[in-house]
Amino acid sequence: MSRKRRDSAATMPASSAGLMRFFQDEAQGIKISPEIVVAASIILMLAVILAHTFYPISV
Repeated sequence: MSRKRRDSAATMPASSAGLMRFFQDEAQGIKISPEIVVAASIILMLAVILAHTFYPISV
């Protein structure tokens, strides 16, 4: 390919241009740290395991 032809070729736009603006906006709502989410999910799993242990399903 000639140098002249490569320079005049159209370039594609950046694919993440729309996403950058979306993540720059501050979202309204409850702010929860990731540590709290992980701790709450572990506590919920332990509660389910304990419920199955102490109150088994009688069919």
